Amino acid sequence: MSALATIALQAGLPLVERILSRKLGDANGQLAADVIRAIAGRLTEEPENLDALAEANPGRVIDAMREVERSAPEILAAYDRDLQLQMAALEAEQDEPTWHKAWRPGWMYLLGFLWLWNLVLLHVANAVWKIALPPLPTTDLLALTGMFLALYMGGHTVLRLMGKAGDK
Repeated sequence: MSALATIALQAGLPLVERILSRKLGDANGQLAADVIRAIAGRLTEEPENLDALAEANPGRVIDAMREVERSAPEILAAYDRDLQLQMAALEAEQDEPTWHKAWRPGWMYLLGFLWLWNLVLLHVANAVWKIALPPLPTTDLLALTGMFLALYMGGHTVLRLMGKAGDK
């Protein structure tokens, strides 16, 4: 059990204690990380410094934990909503025909092959058969890979980057 979870248990903050000791939430600790960030935000500290601050000034940390404990139901509700959206997306994807989902792995294998061909296999073939096959332009291959990644990630990352670039 972490020092923060121990302090929460001693202070009588059951929701924060269960979340921090990962008895409540997902296995990879996303909910616990959100709660730690909320506590650090209340203290205007970095999350990495919380353990040291808990040893140096436990009263201040307990006050921040009490504030987070009061908002824990909202944090849990948001976490539950996210899980429900993820499950709905997975269920919707299960109902689709296989070929609807096949474009992602198909493109991954194609791009993997094109990079392997361009960087290794082409040069081996040229050396073995004493021929001079031209490689694909690396810029074109990078552009194709970038377009696939933009589509695969839903375009949100590209839009965010373009939005930030447009703001400057």
